[in-house]
Amino acid sequence: MVTAELATALPVLVLLFSAGLAAVQVGQLQLRVSDAAREGARALARGEPGGPAPAVAAVLGGGAEVSVGAAGPDLQRVSVRATYRPVTWLPGVTVDAAAVTGIEPAASSVQRVDLAGSGDATAGLASGAG
Repeated sequence: MVTAELATALPVLVLLFSAGLAAVQVGQLQLRVSDAAREGARALARGEPGGPAPAVAAVLGGGAEVSVGAAGPDLQRVSVRATYRPVTWLPGVTVDAAAVTGIEPAASSVQRVDLAGSGDATAGLASGAG
């Protein structure tokens, strides 16, 4: 009798375990998507070549949608969306995250200061005089 009861309960236990495991994996994906949005926003703020897409791909490994839009006068919003699909015949769970950043001034707009008074901004560093 115990065997028959176990045979009927075992598929339910396997299904519950699988659902719990999938929920944990969706939570992990949400954290990774959040991290990817933050890294993408940093890359956009620094003006890295390729924009936020390479930074997002480095965190998620590909398969994510990245979009950039304005979030204010001097702010940009990086949104990342990824889908978790445990098996192909089940509908996937889509998670998304966004990060907002200000755009940093370009490196060419930074003024070099002549500390040594010689007309060369790097003279004090090159000669060892601090």
